[in-house]
Amino acid sequence: MAHDGSAPMTETPVLNDLLSLTEESVAAAESLLDRAKNVVRSDVSEAGKISGALIEKHQTAVHGLAWIATYVEALNQMHLWAHRLEAKGAFGELEQLILQIGFGEYLWQLYGGIPMSQGEILRPQDVGLSQDDQRAMMVPAVMTLTQSGNSQAARMRLVEIMRQRTAEATFGATGLDEELEMIREQFWRFSKDRVEPNAHDWHLNDELIPMDIISEMAEMGVFGLTIPEEYGGFGLSKASMCVVSEELSRGYIGVGSLGTRSEIAAELILCGGTEDQKEKWLPGLASGEILPTAVFTEPNTGSDLGSLRTKAVKTGDDWTITGNKTWITHAARTHVMTVLARTVPDTNDYRGLSMFLAEKTPGSDEQPFVDEGLSGGEIEVLGYRGMKEYTVNFDGFEVKGENLLGGEEGQGFKQLMQTFESARIQTAARAVGVAQSALDVGLQYAEDRNQFGKSLIEFPRVASKLAMMAVEIMVARQLTYFSAHEKDEDRRCDLEAGMAKLLGARVAWAAADNALQIHGGNGFALEYGISRILCDARILNIFEGAAEIQAQVIARRLLA
Repeated sequence: MAHDGSAPMTETPVLNDLLSLTEESVAAAESLLDRAKNVVRSDVSEAGKISGALIEKHQTAVHGLAWIATYVEALNQMHLWAHRLEAKGAFGELEQLILQIGFGEYLWQLYGGIPMSQGEILRPQDVGLSQDDQRAMMVPAVMTLTQSGNSQAARMRLVEIMRQRTAEATFGATGLDEELEMIREQFWRFSKDRVEPNAHDWHLNDELIPMDIISEMAEMGVFGLTIPEEYGGFGLSKASMCVVSEELSRGYIGVGSLGTRSEIAAELILCGGTEDQKEKWLPGLASGEILPTAVFTEPNTGSDLGSLRTKAVKTGDDWTITGNKTWITHAARTHVMTVLARTVPDTNDYRGLSMFLAEKTPGSDEQPFVDEGLSGGEIEVLGYRGMKEYTVNFDGFEVKGENLLGGEEGQGFKQLMQTFESARIQTAARAVGVAQSALDVGLQYAEDRNQFGKSLIEFPRVASKLAMMAVEIMVARQLTYFSAHEKDEDRRCDLEAGMAKLLGARVAWAAADNALQIHGGNGFALEYGISRILCDARILNIFEGAAEIQAQVIARRLLA
């Protein structure tokens, strides 16, 4: 597939003094964000305090603020990424083009309109910004990057270089250290050899990912990646989790998401469990001998976890659980369920919830649930198959008293909140992997497919789609790595994780949609892998906090 290396299609269009331009532009964008925060805070405050009712009334502005902040942080992280590469002598032409195209596009969107979704463009005036406020962006660096950064010539040159470097794992240096890049190489190869060739059949046949694949992942340490060594894990960083999740999801999101189950369960136990619970459960989770599933969501509650109605009643030293759960991923053949249930009578909010480590017997496709007091069925879905989604019904299901997480009632919601940072960072990494998968197949198809006497990739609009995929993937990747770094430094990072997940999910959907467009009619055929990638990408804007919920969380932190 490599380009023949002949004379360049375009003259190199890299801007002069690029890092000075991006530094000045970040400062201007931050000034705009400060103005937006002040305006929105004024609109949603009452008697000097943030009002929930006013936040709902001004929801578009509030969520728009979250998007503006996400863009500003993304630009900041891209600028810092470029500085790090330059210091190492790794800031080459490819990286420079990615940087200037990304800045050129995102600065224009900050000024003219950010796509919160396909039908929702956030204009500065929607946040309450005036023309005077927007003049904060009218500095020479911003004008240069918006006028010349994201040019057709820059995009065409970027794609020309990409065509020469398809044997590399990523388009552009990631800025990670050598150890993490070695981990990437290992899992990229595993995905290409063991996952990618089979993923589409698993999807089309709605099959569970084979146990031999899960066993190989266990041997490679996927499930114990971030679990401390004293409990049988590798004790590696959240950044390593991002790299592994990204490359596995690049092969198939179902495979990349298997690690999420163990990540959530381990985080729950590490943050909220007793020492006995850590010693009992963590080694098995790390080795992959224990496969977990998260059992939180209920019909008609969605993201409103405080309204959960499933009840756990104490019977002697033990508990019985009764109620209905839905959208439970990989529920059938797992060994333990982390179940959120109401244990405090006469409560109707999060304060009455407790978390249980409910042991179960693994089931199969034919008989998903085999334990007494447990039943349910598969929910047929467009994509994100491989593990399957289920309804789970509890009817007096027994749980040992020792399996109340932390040994204390009423802590379940707090315990769950402690896992959201890691879960959202991991989801952002999965989104980057799915987006990279879309770019992989889109680029290959554009190279191979001939129309009107030449490859599709020679046409500027096709090449531009591929260029913007590569650029936005790097933007989402750097934002994700930043949130992981904050987590590794033990700093609160719900804001950063939320931003990474919010942007990453949109980038994955855009990449999949554009790659399908490049395929034309063939992309609409089930036999082509891009049809699966599109379906898989769509879930990323919904689970682990829908985009609207994510924007709400980000904005509340900004306004606090």
